[in-house]
Amino acid sequence: SVGLTEDQKEFQKVALDFAAKEMAPYMAEWDEKEIFPVETMRKAAQLGFGGVYVKPDVGGSGLSRLDTSIIFEALSTGCTSTTAYMSIHNMCVWMIDTFGNEEQRRRFCPSLCSMDKFASYCLTEPGSGSDAASLLTSAQRKGDTYVLNGSKAFISGGGDTDVYVVMCRTGGPGPKGISCLVLEKGTPGLSFGKKEKKVGWNSQPTRAVIFEDCVVPVGNRLGAEGQGFSIAMQGLNGGRINIASCSLGAAHASVLLTREHLTVRKQFGEPLANNQYLQFRLAEMATRLVAARLMVRNAARALQEGREDAAVLCSMAKLFATDECFLICNQALQMHGGYGYLKDYAVQQFVRDIRVHQILEGTNEVMRMIVARNLLQG
Repeated sequence: SVGLTEDQKEFQKVALDFAAKEMAPYMAEWDEKEIFPVETMRKAAQLGFGGVYVKPDVGGSGLSRLDTSIIFEALSTGCTSTTAYMSIHNMCVWMIDTFGNEEQRRRFCPSLCSMDKFASYCLTEPGSGSDAASLLTSAQRKGDTYVLNGSKAFISGGGDTDVYVVMCRTGGPGPKGISCLVLEKGTPGLSFGKKEKKVGWNSQPTRAVIFEDCVVPVGNRLGAEGQGFSIAMQGLNGGRINIASCSLGAAHASVLLTREHLTVRKQFGEPLANNQYLQFRLAEMATRLVAARLMVRNAARALQEGREDAAVLCSMAKLFATDECFLICNQALQMHGGYGYLKDYAVQQFVRDIRVHQILEGTNEVMRMIVARNLLQG
């Protein structure tokens, strides 16, 4: 909490307490039984965590991107998978709040901020992952409706959530032909694939979302026709900060678990904590964590201030933090020895849950492309 305001320290304390009492004791059970902890998330929403950076007039907390990063990092120490879903939900509500008209904001945001309803972000398709601008899901305009056909893949919350923010093609090829529609569960023609079996992130369901002649009112379009790709990318700038923050929380928890293990576990007649090699590895883990945290918070400030370099700083922060934090968690598992590989020990779940952070919200290879392109364009 060095460098934080008194308010930010208070947000952090509330989130850490919630993580310790309401999430950490159930993290392993949610993972093993693949439970989507709806009631726990609704309790979090009562603390203002359902619409952290959404405007207060529609039920949001109106906090900054830095405040949000601090909160998601703290929550992630209790359950990274659940917090990561909450970060995606928050991104969706922000998109509706920011790009929706007054009617849309008041129709969707209050119930999403309270988490009476949950949201999913629908961009990726079976044939378009990193090349998101090549998406094929189509929305044909017919009078005052769109008829939506296609499918989305790897959708967090898919099938269990109530609101779907969908990127679809209303025009020609490329990013300028993409628009953004908001669908509600129960829309005729909206269906879901099987629940995916995943290495981690098991406290949130992942399914394909399928559209077969879904009729969606034009009044459910966010922004203008052709603005969808821009909306999606602006959402992802914040999403990258959020996911990086979730990685920080997992790494922070793993450093603390390792410190405790080294103090308690004895080998060769003395605690592991007396071994200089392990001391140095622990020091490296803590150093990497602090460096990653500083990068994420710097990017969060840039995004909040609307700086020109915000997008590239978000990409750098996501790349660096998710790579480094995975290394920290993996090293923590190694330093637990055989115990680290047992599901009785939380460290293995942090490793499994944050591995996917290097893939989603734009793969880290795409982050490198964004940074390189920015540098080479001068």
